[in-house]
Amino acid sequence: MITPDGPLAGVTVLDFTRVLAGPYCTRLLADLGADVLKIERREGDDTRRGYVQLEPGREDQATYFVRINVGKRSVALDLTKPEARPVVLDLARRSDVVVENFVPGVVARLGCDHATLSAVKPDLVYCSISGFGQTGPWRALQAFAHIISAVSGLMHLERNADAEPRVSYLQAADVLAGTHAFGAICAALLRRGRTGRGAHLDVSMLECLVAAEDITYGAMLNGTLRHPAGAAPALGRAAAVHRRLDRHVLVREGRAGGVRGGADPGGAGADAGRGRRASPSRRARVLSRRPASRARGCARDRRAVHGGRAPSDAHRARAVPSR
Repeated sequence: MITPDGPLAGVTVLDFTRVLAGPYCTRLLADLGADVLKIERREGDDTRRGYVQLEPGREDQATYFVRINVGKRSVALDLTKPEARPVVLDLARRSDVVVENFVPGVVARLGCDHATLSAVKPDLVYCSISGFGQTGPWRALQAFAHIISAVSGLMHLERNADAEPRVSYLQAADVLAGTHAFGAICAALLRRGRTGRGAHLDVSMLECLVAAEDITYGAMLNGTLRHPAGAAPALGRAAAVHRRLDRHVLVREGRAGGVRGGADPGGAGADAGRGRRASPSRRARVLSRRPASRARGCARDRRAVHGGRAPSDAHRARAVPSR
């Protein structure tokens, strides 16, 4: 159902997507009020025929399909037929956004690529979602979430101390690519409102997944990740699950409430352990209880940042923004 007062009300989206990454993106657009026209084959999208149906006796209302396509309108159209070409062009003229997640090169053969559709709608925002992007040596490879997890190295990182890589249950690459595409489309629409320019957006599942892992990949790119073969990566060593009576307990080492050295009983760590950050006043009290040697170390750190001298009032003013 279209939300008439949503922030994207009045925006029409031509949806050539299937499986998860693309439909997840267009579902988000529909949630904000866009009118999404989902193009399906005459026999319907493959995901309609899932093994869990919304109603008994149905074969076209799989819960998976409904969850990621709710709020859209369906148009049956066989894109492989020449008769479909003028229909697609007519729909493109009436649309603001096009989203597709075919393997690069397929939409050109079907006559619904960016060059063809932007010729009849110059300010069109066209978004392409693929496994490895529209350019590069792997552009023509098919990709699903598990393939991207393997290629990215995430399965290796998640194995911790296990001998074999783990296959994750969460379809993270699909969902992240759909979310990145959603944000890029909204930004492109905002720019179009200012400049009248359309856009061709290239969203890669692999790049989205790598961008989501800010701890280990950053260390690898800087050449600082070092752990023996078979040992748990840094994050795996910092968090572990332990059996305690009738339940499992996750223990995470590290900083609590911004105070180094783990949990501080009765201090900032206690607040963080209860699921909330310590207040500024509590953090100030904890910091004030630091040993003198630790305080001297902090002062040395500050002098090192400012070229061997204590920070001036001007430096402190720039470091602490006004509220």
